[in-house]
Amino acid sequence: MIGELLPESVVAVEAFGEEGVREFGNAPLYPQEEALVARAVAKRRREFTVVRSCARRAMEKLGVPAQPVLPGERGAPQWPDGLTGSMTHCEGYCAAALVRAADLASLGIDAEPHAPLPEGVLSAVALPAEAERIGRLAAGRPEVHWDRLLFSAKESVYKAWFPLTRKWLDFSEADIDLAPASASASATGSVEGTEGVFRARLLVPGPVVGGHRLGHFDGRWSVRRGLLATAVTVHHV
Repeated sequence: MIGELLPESVVAVEAFGEEGVREFGNAPLYPQEEALVARAVAKRRREFTVVRSCARRAMEKLGVPAQPVLPGERGAPQWPDGLTGSMTHCEGYCAAALVRAADLASLGIDAEPHAPLPEGVLSAVALPAEAERIGRLAAGRPEVHWDRLLFSAKESVYKAWFPLTRKWLDFSEADIDLAPASASASATGSVEGTEGVFRARLLVPGPVVGGHRLGHFDGRWSVRRGLLATAVTVHHV
């Protein structure tokens, strides 16, 4: 699912539902990782284990020996030298996406249940212009939970932003414009397979990549299997 939103240079490994837990959930953790979840509840430990198993499989596909994935500054995963990547997990889904740093400057992925945001969350994360656009999209394409999609896009933007800047990016510091790319799902009223793009206009000075200061990030999104996914890729300039 997320792999379809990313360039071919990126290796994405995904785990869906109980089948994914059976495939990835029994992999051993490194001692440094084990210490982080020694007192965690079962759900947290399971997600932690599965998403790191996905990450290690992606490392191996890139020819890099599997190794621990430990949280660094602000919880961002620390990747092996020469790699950059992102991880995400939600109920029923875990994924990791890795790429050689020579091929992409940064990337961010996020997955969420395809369901409305809890009451009050949209007003906390959306700029007035974003809320207005979300309202128009919802009126025309009510089968998509645009509020949750906006939240997910902001998560992906942050995950791509932080490795480049080592700074916090508030929800209010990126203005995201979502757009559907598929008209067929709208005609049938079905959400499965709906996809699109988005642009995040940075409202604070963006990162400098290849000597150029970036003013926006571009991303893609899709809805499948009761989940929505977003991905941002930052190319070398």
